[in-house]
Amino acid sequence: MRERTVPGMDRPPLAAAPRLAVPQLRFRDGGGLLYSTLARLIASGTAAHRAELVATAGLARSTVTRHLDALIAAGVVVEGGVLERPGRGRPPLRLTLNPRAGVVAVADLGAHSARLRIADLSQQVLARTEFPVALTDGPDAVLARLAEEFRTLLERTGLPDAALCTAAVGVPGPVDHAAGAPVRPPIMPGWDGHPVAETLAGHLGCPVLVDNDVNLMALGEARMLPADQAPLLYIKVGTGIGGGFVSADGELHRGADGAAGDIGHLTVPGAEGPECPCGKAGCVEAVASTRAMRARLSEARGPEADLVELARRGDPDALRVVRAAATPIGEVVALLVHVLNPARIVIGGAVADAGDDLIAGIRSVVYRRALPLATRALTLGPSLLGPDAAGLGGGVLAVEHALSPDGITGLMTPAR
Repeated sequence: MRERTVPGMDRPPLAAAPRLAVPQLRFRDGGGLLYSTLARLIASGTAAHRAELVATAGLARSTVTRHLDALIAAGVVVEGGVLERPGRGRPPLRLTLNPRAGVVAVADLGAHSARLRIADLSQQVLARTEFPVALTDGPDAVLARLAEEFRTLLERTGLPDAALCTAAVGVPGPVDHAAGAPVRPPIMPGWDGHPVAETLAGHLGCPVLVDNDVNLMALGEARMLPADQAPLLYIKVGTGIGGGFVSADGELHRGADGAAGDIGHLTVPGAEGPECPCGKAGCVEAVASTRAMRARLSEARGPEADLVELARRGDPDALRVVRAAATPIGEVVALLVHVLNPARIVIGGAVADAGDDLIAGIRSVVYRRALPLATRALTLGPSLLGPDAAGLGGGVLAVEHALSPDGITGLMTPAR
């Protein structure tokens, strides 16, 4: 896979597409587990031809051959094209995942807009769109609109509805990932406990995965970077402040109930700031989110002042507000550094994208407050993917589900 270099200091090369995880090699000859494992070994680039697949899987050649031939017959895997290698003998034929065996749909649902994309199994984007939404319209109206837009995108790809095998949706609030439902999301009135996955699956006719939007951003960022950049902590500074954590093996850490990464409600040491929507005082979200920054800026420049635009232009009042917010965020991040010991911390959000002041301020506090052992190899910087991070992370989630033991059987049915 070719890599592309990202300009700028301390920015490692990005892969051409997000990496897929290598499955744990646990086999039983039945169901979709073996098909799933073989397909993911091929999709992740771990095995490029039959001999490598046999060696990596550690199974009898006859077992691998039987299941691989079934994947090829179903159109999920393609064998063709000679692999050049040193030595004598006939060169092997390359194994690849058939990118058009199915497509996935991804929605990054924000407070005021939605970004949608359709991608094939190689994660190549086939169609995309962005449009305004109002979460206050309620889940039924918003999800019906998402389904309608997805159908329009599918028509643009020229592929039939039957090709849609999985959809992933990121929402701006806490999520019970297993249930596919938001849990008391502060900026999504009427969405608490709503069966988003079940409702959208009814519209689209395919499995739907629902996750917190910052989790998807973290996953997209981690999988586009070299593997040694994980563990990775992604922090989005927006209307709220949220976090997503990807472990050293490239997997999302959601916690027991999906609450991992809900860092906006950590108390800033020594803070007695305004009351947070959660009912507590001193939460980092209450004192340093963009909502809090805008409130402070309005005292100096009036309620119409555009925080992001003024910060981008280097306005002194806006920069003063941003730099003040960086300190409490940095205090919380320093605590997380000791708990999680990440290799890389990514700061995302519109204010972080508008200039270096927020990130520089956070970095200064983190390196001053955290111990040297936890920061000696730490990289702290901006998102390399920007607004595409959640879409790429959602694509990873959807493709890996499509290749899972449950999903692979759907890809192999004649209807696909």
